[in-house]
Amino acid sequence: MIGLIGKKIGMTQLFDEAGVLTPVTVVKVDPNVVVKKKTLEKDGYNAVLLGCVDVKPGRVSRPVKGQFPGGVSPKKVLCEFRDFDKELNIGDSLGVDLFNSSRFVDVVGISKGKGFAGVMKRHGFGGGRETHGSKFHREPGSTGQSTTPANTKPGRKMPGRMGCDRVTVQNLRLVKVDAESGLLLIKGAVPGVNNSFVLVLQAVKGK
Repeated sequence: MIGLIGKKIGMTQLFDEAGVLTPVTVVKVDPNVVVKKKTLEKDGYNAVLLGCVDVKPGRVSRPVKGQFPGGVSPKKVLCEFRDFDKELNIGDSLGVDLFNSSRFVDVVGISKGKGFAGVMKRHGFGGGRETHGSKFHREPGSTGQSTTPANTKPGRKMPGRMGCDRVTVQNLRLVKVDAESGLLLIKGAVPGVNNSFVLVLQAVKGK
């Protein structure tokens, strides 16, 4: 599996040769640098640690700075990718050309936060009658037993914080790879707000 760290910029649209419009999400990929390699013999599994977005050395503490090998500047965003399908060395830089042969990708990000939400918005409850005097418009209804033990079981769908969860959206079509500008143009629901970091992975199920 291959993957990169990118930043969700926003949306735009593309026209193909037939004049068909395709809405796409733009993901900006700065050079991803190999910070560390993990091996099966030493760490128990194979993985590479990629980092992007340089940080001024003066803004990094000495313990954090010590995690980066010589020749690699401190990075703002780090992510570990297991079983990377490419031979890499520490200090190598990766770009969007890694996905030149890919047609579909999986995108991992933090979903938009919705704040405190009720059961109708959070879980899709139907609610009660909207007629006058029903007294049960958007309430969740009963949440526990009426007899002993009178408690609420774990996992009950109730109002609460909605969003801000780690979300993986699979099989999004990769419409275009702009190696010159370092952009990936992806069709589909890319999770997260604009200017948030996402992980773009080679699709597990896509062909």
